[in-house]
Amino acid sequence: MAKQPTQRADIPEAERWDTEKIYADTAAWENDFSAAKEKLAEVTAFNGHLTENADTLYRYLQLSEALELNLEDLFVYAKMKLDEDNRVNMYQAMRDRAMALSVKASEETAFFTPEILAAGKEKIRSLIAADERLALYERFFDDLLRYAPHTLNPKEESLLAMAGEMAEGPQNAFSMLNEADLRFPSIRNEDGEEITINHANFIRLMESKERRVRKDAFTGLYGTYETFRNTLAATLAGNVKGECFFAKARNYPSALNSALFADAVDETLYTNMIKAVRDNLDAFRHYLRLRKKTLNLEELHFYDVYTPLVAEAERKIPYEEGFELVKKALAPLGEEYISLLQKAGDERWIDVRENEGKTSGAYSWGVFNTVPYVLMSYQDNLNSVFTLAHELGHSLHSYYSWHNQPYPYAYYRIFVAEVASTVNETLLADYMLKNSADEKEKAFLLNQYLEEFRGTVFRQTMFAEFEKIIHERAEAMETLTADDLCDIYLDLNKDYFGEEIVYDEGIRMEWARIPHFYNGFYVYKYATSFSAAQYLANRILSGEEGAVESYLSFLKSGCSDDPNELLKKAGVDLTEEQTIPGVFTIFRERLDALEKILLK
Repeated sequence: MAKQPTQRADIPEAERWDTEKIYADTAAWENDFSAAKEKLAEVTAFNGHLTENADTLYRYLQLSEALELNLEDLFVYAKMKLDEDNRVNMYQAMRDRAMALSVKASEETAFFTPEILAAGKEKIRSLIAADERLALYERFFDDLLRYAPHTLNPKEESLLAMAGEMAEGPQNAFSMLNEADLRFPSIRNEDGEEITINHANFIRLMESKERRVRKDAFTGLYGTYETFRNTLAATLAGNVKGECFFAKARNYPSALNSALFADAVDETLYTNMIKAVRDNLDAFRHYLRLRKKTLNLEELHFYDVYTPLVAEAERKIPYEEGFELVKKALAPLGEEYISLLQKAGDERWIDVRENEGKTSGAYSWGVFNTVPYVLMSYQDNLNSVFTLAHELGHSLHSYYSWHNQPYPYAYYRIFVAEVASTVNETLLADYMLKNSADEKEKAFLLNQYLEEFRGTVFRQTMFAEFEKIIHERAEAMETLTADDLCDIYLDLNKDYFGEEIVYDEGIRMEWARIPHFYNGFYVYKYATSFSAAQYLANRILSGEEGAVESYLSFLKSGCSDDPNELLKKAGVDLTEEQTIPGVFTIFRERLDALEKILLK
């Protein structure tokens, strides 16, 4: 008899997150929903009066903050309850209502930024000087006023706003084609069963032990994209040109400069990342040669890049044991950090087990008024232990920031979002490598690290360079046809992979399936966060004086300064030329260690 799916009621309470910390029940949620609508009506009354005097501005900020907190609680609770079981219509409706109210609030408070920018820096500074209660918001206003040179007059802003929906056309068209209309072929899996290729199973098929399956999946997927090459080129080129248009319209020197402006990141950081990776491509190619030799292949193809070199060790790790393993591995971060991990377990921040209807995957989430919850589906294996460490890294970063920063500065930027989670994974891997007597497990851990490095640093940096090239071409009014995009992408692959691989025809089309390319200059953040995390973890593990204290200070900083300035205080400056190249030392060391095990 087939095993019946687990129902939520069957999961022990200790392994279910405690949402009553937000609302005791749906009645309390409804009361807060009504209160939020009342607050919104009060907030909108300030339209046109914000800068009349300091007291008015302060009262608006306080009321607006209360409204935002209210809206955050409403949405987070409804979405988390829905994630417990997506079949519950009541929570679907609550989520939709919370979202609709948030959208309405955004629309009705849109007057804030234009009024502040119209008042100008001197006026805002005079208001802050007139009321000490406004001192808290000085950085908030300074950051907002940075946009003054890139903000147009009201009529022009209105035109750009109206153009915004049209500008989303290329991305929307790509999403509909990619997610709804594309039909990929069916192939035979390892068991001879017919299976249709889709986005969800493609990487799993590429990890198959059977090479024929990998090749069929690769050929089938990219062959389909090839059929629509001109349409896909038109959507990507249209999106790139739109980003270039808005950058130019807002007086940025380039689309890249515009994208980096929000995080106050200098373009040298972006170019340094590319240079550092290019300078260390010999290490990447060494890894490719090891892959080819370990898989016993005469030729390495792109459909051989994902299949694991080492199978996961067959070690069952129950949740309680996995949680303790994480605590031991993160002990270098100090007693306070470990006590907070225990608090996360004791106070039920974590929704541990899979149940029917539960949202798949894993995340850390919550808002200023809540605890930073974790959703996952623990599977009693090593991968799940790493997922737990990763998500708790996010959660403790949030906890520290929320408890050490006032609300305006409590949420850290995406630029640094993956640092804490990756530091945790790195410390866990180091602990397990030092304490495991199982060569197979060590090989798995080493290969897991190298694969993450390959996918996050080498691959995402190549993506970042592709984005830089195609935006520069658009700004120079050069063509971005399907042939152009395929040639640019193939040339970059040849630069990165060198002579270590066979250039299968399908790889020319890989650009066509990357949704991140429709969110310009985003992917580099994966590479920089990973690099920063390696640097910081190395300082902590080496026992460098002050390393733990400065790292914890970073976790407590939220967005109280520009992202790279916060990293500097933690001990790493990504704009320095020697910083990013330093992380490749770790890659080389672990590559050598894996090679010694595999080639014994």
